[in-house]
Amino acid sequence: MSEEPAKTVYDELIASPRVLLGPGPSEANARVLKAMTTPMLGYLDAEFVQIMDDTVGLLRRVFGTENSLTLPVSGTGTAGMEAALTNVIEPGDSVVVGVKGYFGERIADIAARCGGVVTRVEAEWGTHIPAEKIAEAVTKVSTPKLVALVHGETSTGILQPLRDAVEIAHQNGALFLADCVTSLGGQPVEMDALGIDIAYSCTQKCLAGPPGLSPISFSERAVEVIRNRKTPIQSFYLDMTLLENYWHGEKRSYHHTVSMSLIYALREALRVVLEEGLDTRYERHEHNARALLAGAKAIGLQPAAEEGYRAPMLTTLRIPDGIDDTIIRQGLITDYGIEIGAGLGIFAGKAWRIGLMGESSNQRNVMLVLNALEKLLIASGHKVEQGTAVHAASQVY
Repeated sequence: MSEEPAKTVYDELIASPRVLLGPGPSEANARVLKAMTTPMLGYLDAEFVQIMDDTVGLLRRVFGTENSLTLPVSGTGTAGMEAALTNVIEPGDSVVVGVKGYFGERIADIAARCGGVVTRVEAEWGTHIPAEKIAEAVTKVSTPKLVALVHGETSTGILQPLRDAVEIAHQNGALFLADCVTSLGGQPVEMDALGIDIAYSCTQKCLAGPPGLSPISFSERAVEVIRNRKTPIQSFYLDMTLLENYWHGEKRSYHHTVSMSLIYALREALRVVLEEGLDTRYERHEHNARALLAGAKAIGLQPAAEEGYRAPMLTTLRIPDGIDDTIIRQGLITDYGIEIGAGLGIFAGKAWRIGLMGESSNQRNVMLVLNALEKLLIASGHKVEQGTAVHAASQVY
């Protein structure tokens, strides 16, 4: 008689502590983690509906908008991207997409899957897209429906100017979409002031919450486009006409069971953002990015992003010749508990991505990562005097 196989007994879940300085997630605020322990409520409980309303009100302030159709989509940033595109694009629509990195590529891919006829406006990775190139592409399209740009490109560390592109879109009768996954809460988005029609983000970067929701907002112009579609929205889960009935209005209609814990977390994260003050928060991100870059340059690590267009939330640094990308990143994890990001796309093996987002953007983390990087580079044969990086960063502080 064969013996019954032993049943696996799993230990209590314990995750190793990490200093999260990659492209996301960033470190979550302690108040946010505490909010997640709040007891569950029903998805139509009057108390939970009030929490939903609070969350939407806070989101509008951080987005810089009065848009009625503003809510957190259930899903990470890519769900927000899908929601933005699937709701406004119909088969045959002309869509102009700026592609200067990995996530511009993703927008173009999803827009094509929606049946859009995509015109790509390309720039070299690590550079911004000039407004003239956008204008040239838009004017060549007979009836553009949408112009889409990534505000903070996570793969390259470029912060794309939006104002002129918005005007170009509107002058040609198109909606304007901004991917704000990396920028919201770290740099101004200002939807209404700029005239952005659709913007989406995520919760785990500059908002300093857990991943799992994608804040999104649609202007009245965009809502009219959705209401006047000739074809059904191909996604039930991301259909804004259905989600609007759940998130807005006096009589709420069930759509799907949202994560109460994630909404509690987002509400608290937004409270933290606004308590700090948006301008103060933006300056904090900029100040810490200046210090990081000063220390990096002092030890021979050159920025991969174009000067004048660098995103303070995410710094890309070129890996010096002769230095093994994997050895350094693994050393950061095993020796110091620090996570930074590997390069994506053409930057794979050639650049590091260091995120200073939300709670992770502070002087302590700047000094920690610079000191650890310097020691590991010296051990790998990189010629630099120990203490150089921290000294250079301290001059900024």
